Amino acid sequence: MPSVDNWEENDLCIWWLGKDFISRGGHKFPLYSRVIEAATCKVIVLPVIGDDIGVQLREQDQSWKDFISSGSRHPRSNYYIPVYQSIDSVTNILFSSGTTGEPKAIPWTQLSPIRAAADIGWTICDNKVGDICCWPTNLGWVLGPTLIYGCFLTGATLALYHGSPLGRGFGKFVQDAGVTILGTVPSLVKTWKSTNCMKGLDWTKIRLFSITGEASNVDDDLWLSSKAYYQPIIECCGGTELACCYITGSHLQPQAFGALSTASMTLGFVILNEDGVPYPDDVACVGEVGLFPHSMGATDRLLNADHEEVYFKGMPIYKGKRLRRHGDILKRTVGGYIIVEGRADDTMNLGGIKTSSIEIERVCDRADECISETAAVSLAPANGGPEQLVIFVVLKKGYNTNAETLKTKVSKAIQRNLNPLFKVSLVRIVPEFPRTASNKLLRRVLRDQMKHELSSKSRL
Repeated sequence: MPSVDNWEENDLCIWWLGKDFISRGGHKFPLYSRVIEAATCKVIVLPVIGDDIGVQLREQDQSWKDFISSGSRHPRSNYYIPVYQSIDSVTNILFSSGTTGEPKAIPWTQLSPIRAAADIGWTICDNKVGDICCWPTNLGWVLGPTLIYGCFLTGATLALYHGSPLGRGFGKFVQDAGVTILGTVPSLVKTWKSTNCMKGLDWTKIRLFSITGEASNVDDDLWLSSKAYYQPIIECCGGTELACCYITGSHLQPQAFGALSTASMTLGFVILNEDGVPYPDDVACVGEVGLFPHSMGATDRLLNADHEEVYFKGMPIYKGKRLRRHGDILKRTVGGYIIVEGRADDTMNLGGIKTSSIEIERVCDRADECISETAAVSLAPANGGPEQLVIFVVLKKGYNTNAETLKTKVSKAIQRNLNPLFKVSLVRIVPEFPRTASNKLLRRVLRDQMKHELSSKSRL
């Protein structure tokens, strides 16, 4: 590697390292072109496949191969000079998924890696020396750096798979690598189960599963656990700005599929009613979560937004301190378990009754065998009136039906299992759902598409 002693001081600040393309799901997405559109900094480019760059570089840019070979032209010192940083100095910058509002540039300080490793590596995954951990993710999502810190600070081995985690190739990698801790997201599990692509593979070295990213399905969790002699699944839920989790499952408590059992380390939370008043801790309830304001590793700044306004403005005071906003809707069951019902902006008011998209989707997913997954959104009519429920459906491969037939079936399922007053206004069959890079379902995009479609029809 080139010696740091031979780099220009400004180069340390403005060099950028990235790929020519991003390979995902069998497709190549341009990355280098996006970078040079955004900035004039010097770019070091890695090829997505092989040694050759697939794009024409600017004069000031350099391939990774040339960058590495330049190291032989620069002598290196044979001693290490430690660099002392304040605890508030930034280690990396992440972006939130943007499911609510604009994506936020979130800096992690020196505390964030410690918190991330403690949460994922120690308390949730119980990493040990000799463990092999695998969790499909990317470095743009909170789980990417969290997984790196969690493995390296606990001595576990990080297993990396190049390719899509949706098919059997990934499952065989898990088998052949001897993965002992496998993390995933609910959408992946649903795909593995519906396609039966993991049939016949040996996952019995796995001693623990962990799931995050979306609300889990109990049936899918049961299927996943069965692939490794019913090893436990530890759920966790958090955010980029928290450097990991605020609520999780635990090895020290009884667990339930699709549910969480406790607040994470150094953090507390309450569930708020519609007036912003916390429910008692022992009461079954549904409401928006309010986080205690102090948590090790959590952000105290944003680079492109007002941190105070985003996370604290308008939140209630609890025990003398203003609560921190997170945006999740939580349901506490009679047994004390916690279920994530979705985001606050994914709630809807149907006939005066507030419910969540997740709750409706869980019922709709089981309404017919041809349904792979559903997305529920509500639309307020342009001329006023009650919200209208729209169900988007992705069919299983090889199945065929029509929207009216599905509308009848999902309507009956909702009225029988949720509320007889809930009425489905429209069912729309789509090939796939829009998702973030971390695979979160973008109901907001579906809602906006439907609004635009209805608006266009009204003008005709």
